[in-house]
Amino acid sequence: MGRITGRRKVRHIDGEREVERVETLVAEEPLEIRVDGEAVAVTMRTPGDDFDLVAGFALSEALIASPGQLAGLRYCAGATADGVNTYNVVDVVLADDAARPSPSVSRNFYTTSSCGVCGKASIDAVRVASSFDLISDDVAVAPGLLAVLPERLRAAQKVFDSTGGLHAAGLFDAAGELLALREDVGRHNAVDKVVGWAVRENRLPLSGTVLMVSGRASFELVQKAYMAGIPILAAVSAPSTLAVEFADSVGMTLIGFLRGASMNVYAGAGRVHDRVGG
Repeated sequence: MGRITGRRKVRHIDGEREVERVETLVAEEPLEIRVDGEAVAVTMRTPGDDFDLVAGFALSEALIASPGQLAGLRYCAGATADGVNTYNVVDVVLADDAARPSPSVSRNFYTTSSCGVCGKASIDAVRVASSFDLISDDVAVAPGLLAVLPERLRAAQKVFDSTGGLHAAGLFDAAGELLALREDVGRHNAVDKVVGWAVRENRLPLSGTVLMVSGRASFELVQKAYMAGIPILAAVSAPSTLAVEFADSVGMTLIGFLRGASMNVYAGAGRVHDRVGG
C-alpha cells in the first residue's frame, strides 16, 4: 500500500537559532479511478482508505445511484517500468443494472487536492439529483452539541498530530457520537472517504447525521453531503456563496465558523435549537 507519511530532513530556523532536524510529512500521491476498466478521473490524495474514497466519489459524482450498483472495487497494476503495483489505480466494477458513464465523462473529471473536481462543463453538470430528500429530515441539534464537535474531530485525527497537514471529515449522529472519521490532504477526498464508508457499509441515506469538516465549506462538499442524504454540514471555516445557496435549495443545514460556542448558521436554521429532546 502507499505511504501515508514520509520523512524529510529540513533546516529549521527560529530567530537566530538554526538546527537540522527530520520532519514528518503527509504523503500525496495520484489515484486513477477507472470504471469497468475505463479511466474517468485522477485525484491527488493521501494513500489509505482508497476503496472508501472511490466508492464515495462514485456516489457523489452520480456514477452510481445506490450501493447496490457497486459490484466491486479492485486495485489495478501500477505503471512502473518493472511492473510493480503502485496501488494508485482503482477500478470500479459496476453492477449490471448501473448505467455506464458516457465516453466524454473523463474530460469532466480532473481533481486536485486543492480544488476538488475541476473542469466541469457548467455548474449544472454537478447539480446532480440525489436519491434522498433532506427537506423531510426532522433531525435537530443543540448549539451546545455542535460546539464540541470540532474538538472531537481533532481528537480523533491520528495522522494530523505527526504532520499538521491533513484535512478531516467526521460523521456524527444527533447525540454527538462519532460514526466515522477519515483524513486526507484534500478536504473533498476526506468527505468522499466518509461517504464511501457509508456506501460500503450500506448505511445510506445518512439521515439524522452531522458531517463535520476541518476546513471551509465549498459547493462541492455540500453536494457530496447532499448525495449521501446528510442533513447537516458544519465547518470550522467559511462557506462560499454557492455552497449556501445550494444548501438552502436542497434543505440542508449549513454551519460555518464553528469555533467553540460561536457559529454562523447560513441555511436550515430550524434544525439548530436548544429544545432538542424537549
